[in-house]
Amino acid sequence: MSDASGYRELGEAAWAWVLGQVRYDDGPWLPEVVGDEPARVADDRDSFYAGIGGLAPVLAEIRCHRELSDAEAALAAGIVERLAGASDRSDPALYEGLAGDVTALRLLAPGRERAALERLAALRTPAGWEPSPAVRELFGGMMSDVISGSAGVVMAAAWAGGEAAAEIMTTGGEALLRAAEPTGAGLDWRMLPGFKSSNPNFSHGTAGVAAALAVAGHALDRPDFVAAARQGAEHLVDIAALDDGGFVVEHTIPRSQREVEPVTYNWCHGPAGTSQVFAALARAGAERVGDFEVGELRRRCFHSILTSGLPQRLRPGFWDNDGRCCGTAGVADILLDAAQDSPDSRDAAELMRGVATMADALVSRAIRDEAGARWRFVEYRQDPPLLPPGTAWMQGAAGIAAFLMRYARVLESGLTAVVVDRPDQWWAVPERLCVTRAA
Repeated sequence: MSDASGYRELGEAAWAWVLGQVRYDDGPWLPEVVGDEPARVADDRDSFYAGIGGLAPVLAEIRCHRELSDAEAALAAGIVERLAGASDRSDPALYEGLAGDVTALRLLAPGRERAALERLAALRTPAGWEPSPAVRELFGGMMSDVISGSAGVVMAAAWAGGEAAAEIMTTGGEALLRAAEPTGAGLDWRMLPGFKSSNPNFSHGTAGVAAALAVAGHALDRPDFVAAARQGAEHLVDIAALDDGGFVVEHTIPRSQREVEPVTYNWCHGPAGTSQVFAALARAGAERVGDFEVGELRRRCFHSILTSGLPQRLRPGFWDNDGRCCGTAGVADILLDAAQDSPDSRDAAELMRGVATMADALVSRAIRDEAGARWRFVEYRQDPPLLPPGTAWMQGAAGIAAFLMRYARVLESGLTAVVVDRPDQWWAVPERLCVTRAA
């Protein structure tokens, strides 16, 4: 498929299916998956990862090319009312808590995020932020990572700005400095200090933490933050496979701690997400990491993606997910960010060919009927392996829909099309294209 209208139509169909799943009980909520089991209101119903917060960037994306329908406008208003009224929310996290509320509110109703930012500032301690009871029960301590910890909170504050942002970034950045673990080549961050394994890539480890420190260091004029970010990148270079012009860091170290492919290529645990630390360092003015220019390291990440074989499902466990967190849509969106950011037309064209490959895989794998479109991922370690279709931003049709709509807009308007930016990627695209910068 090469026609923008086809990608947009599929994105709209996916969104129609998601919209059809939204329920209302004390405000809107969304079942995370749709299957044989009765839907229930989840504890994280408001989250950016799997709840209504994650519908905000889709609605923002829709606004870039048409007016919201009455049903969509009512949903947007319901999300704002629900999240802005969460005065007792204490989970600080980007994908599970208050920093996610900041994101959704700023995208839907700029200015309404201030109360959530102020609450984040009020909840900080000298050591950072206390995790939610569920996270504490699971992991036992204060988190450092993008999904649940200080790195994600720092990213949200750097993105949103405002009066409380500096103190949030300062507290979070200093907590991350204390959580760093020196290595032979630089600094490493685990999900929390002393955790049994390291996940060095973006979502739960060094790449994400270093990216947060780089953007916060730039915003605050804190050279120590930027220096720590560079040391994190130096550690990544030291443990990466650099063969054939690529850049790949293992999913989990030691790999014996988890039954997964040793190397994945996605947003969460692969070079797609890890590329963002090099963009963040460039934004902070760092030109080199060890023997490499930061731009070269970012390009090496993309080379590894484009030569890996994805989005083909080469073997069980290699590429079984088409969502944002772990799959095709997340990789495609990062490649599209890079194409819009690239000063080299040949590099941009190569990246766009990769985006087209990912988009066409999403087209071919869509399940369509009168209700709309959705996707079913695979978990090869369970029987049967086919999972029920997901609805939400990170693991479902909402996130895929937003990518398809964005891709259609870029095909129509070119690489200077506006970008619905978010806390974990805004530095990877030209700031003049970010919709929140124009708000």
